[in-house]
Amino acid sequence: MTRRPPQLRRSWLFVPGADRSAHDAAAASGADVLIQELEDFTPPERRPEARRLAVTLYDAWRKRGALAAVRINPLETCGREDLEAVMRGRPDILLMSKVAEPAQVKALAEAIGQHERGLGIARGSIELVPNIESARGLIQAYAIATADPRVTGVCGSTEDMAVDLGATRTREGRELAYARQRLHVDCVAAKVLSIDCPYTFADDEGCIADARWAHGLGYVAKSAVKPEHVPLVNTAMTPSEAEIIDAQRIVRAFEEARAQGLDRAAVDGKLVEVPVYLNAQRLLQRAAALGAA
Repeated sequence: MTRRPPQLRRSWLFVPGADRSAHDAAAASGADVLIQELEDFTPPERRPEARRLAVTLYDAWRKRGALAAVRINPLETCGREDLEAVMRGRPDILLMSKVAEPAQVKALAEAIGQHERGLGIARGSIELVPNIESARGLIQAYAIATADPRVTGVCGSTEDMAVDLGATRTREGRELAYARQRLHVDCVAAKVLSIDCPYTFADDEGCIADARWAHGLGYVAKSAVKPEHVPLVNTAMTPSEAEIIDAQRIVRAFEEARAQGLDRAAVDGKLVEVPVYLNAQRLLQRAAALGAA
C-alpha cells in the first residue's frame, strides 16, 4: 500500500498498547495514523503482552486503510525491549517518547537500521517521529527534527509539557500556546510535519476549538487520545467547502488582475497580493490531494 504523504496525515490517534477492544475501536475511527502506545497508556506489567500483539496488529490496521505506528519508551529505559519486539510487526512509523536531545534520535535511527538488516526490511523504510515533551526538547526542536533523514515529523505534548513548565493545565490551553507555536515554527524550518498536541479533555466542543486554533497557526496534523475526536480533527484539518470557494475566488481575481497588468486584486475589501494568492493555491492543492487520498 502506498503511504499517505506526511502532509496529508491529519489525525494521529494514540491507542492503549495491550487493549484489544481499543485496537478495534481505533481501526474504525477514521484516523490517518494509528499509534500503539507502549508508554503511559500501557502499564509496565502489560508491556510484554502489548509487544507480542505488535506482530499482527499493524497489518490489521493497514488493512483498514491507516498507517500503522507505535510509540516506544526512551532507549535509556525499556525502549530497546520495545523496539526489538515491535520491529517484527514492521511498523510504518516509529515514535519515541520524551525526546530532548538530537543524540536520542540518532541512537534510535541506528538501532532501527540494525533491526531492518536483521529482518530483511528495506533500509530507511521506517519513519521516525520524535515526541517533544519538555522545555529542553522544545528549545532543541529544530536540531531534533533534522537529526536523521528518517524523521518525517515531530509531535508535541500536553500533560508532560505542562508538568515540566509548572503550568496549570486548562481546556483553553493558553499555558501551552508558546510551546505549540514554537514547535510548528521549528518543524516548518526543518521541512518536517508538525503534529499538534492532543486535546486531553472529553468534550467535543473543546476539541473542535482546540483543533481550529492549531489549524489557524498553520498545523495540518493533530494527535488525539479519544477515537471520537478523530472525525473532529479530520474536519478541522481539511479545507471546508467555504474555504475552497473563497480560495477559488482569490485565485481567479488575482489572475484576472495580473492579466490586466495590475499588481494586486481586491476581494471583499481584502487586498490580494502574491502571498495571499499563493496561500489560496496551496489550500486548493491540499483539498485536491485529500480528495484523491
